[in-house]
Amino acid sequence: MKIFDRTKFIVFIVNIVLLLALIAMDVVYIIKGTLTIKGVTSAIFVVIGLVNLGLAINEKVELKFPIIMMIGLVFAMLGDVLLEVEFIVGALFFAIGHIFFFVSYIFLNSFSWKDLIYGAVIFLPSMLFIVLAPIFEFDGILMELVCVIYALIISFMVGKAVANLVKERSILNIIITIGSVMFFLSDLMLLLGTFASLPVVGIICLALYYPAEFLLAFSILVYVLFSKKEQKPVKAGNEKAGAER
Repeated sequence: MKIFDRTKFIVFIVNIVLLLALIAMDVVYIIKGTLTIKGVTSAIFVVIGLVNLGLAINEKVELKFPIIMMIGLVFAMLGDVLLEVEFIVGALFFAIGHIFFFVSYIFLNSFSWKDLIYGAVIFLPSMLFIVLAPIFEFDGILMELVCVIYALIISFMVGKAVANLVKERSILNIIITIGSVMFFLSDLMLLLGTFASLPVVGIICLALYYPAEFLLAFSILVYVLFSKKEQKPVKAGNEKAGAER
C-alpha cells in the first residue's frame, strides 16, 4: 500500500512546519506568559487537526475517529485558555475534551470492560496522591473534588489508549498512547505547580503539553495514511449489469 502521494506528502510537510511554529510559540509563552500568546499557541494544534481532518475528508476514509478527535482538540484549546480565566471552568472543558478523546479511541479499537482496568490502575494512585499528599493546598473541598474527578476522567482516557496499544501495536496507537501519557504528565505538573507551588514544574508542564496536543492532532494524519477509502456499496442493478458484461 502506498502511504504517501503528493497530497499526503504536502499535508505531512504542513504538519512539520506547524509543529515548529507550535514549539516556537510554546517557548515564547514560557518566556512571556500572556493569555494572547497562549491562545495563539493552542490555536496552532487545532489548525493542525483541521488540516488533517480536511485530508481525511478528501481521502474519503471513515470519519468517526478524525471528527471526534477534532472535537476533543477544540475543547482542549478552549480549556487551555479558560484555565487562565477560571480554573474550574477550564478544567471542565479539558475534561469534556478527554471524554471525546476516549470516545475517539473506541472507534479505533472497540470498547471492552477490560479496558477499564488500565484506567483504574492509573486513577487509584492518582486519587490517593491528590487526597493524601501533604504538599497540596486546595482552596476548599470543592477544588479538591474537581481535581479528583478530573483525574478520574483523564486516567480512563489514558487507560483506553494503553489498552488499544496492548490489543494492537500499530504506529497510530503508539503515537496516541505517547500523546495521552504526555498529556497526563503535563496535567500532573500543572497540579503540582498550582496547588503545591513547586518550582520549575510549570515549564515542564508546557514542555509536555503542546507536544502532546500535536501528537493527538497528528494522529489524524497517521490514521489517514494507514486507512483504506470507504467502499461504496454496489447497487444490485449494477452488479447484474456487470455480470452480463
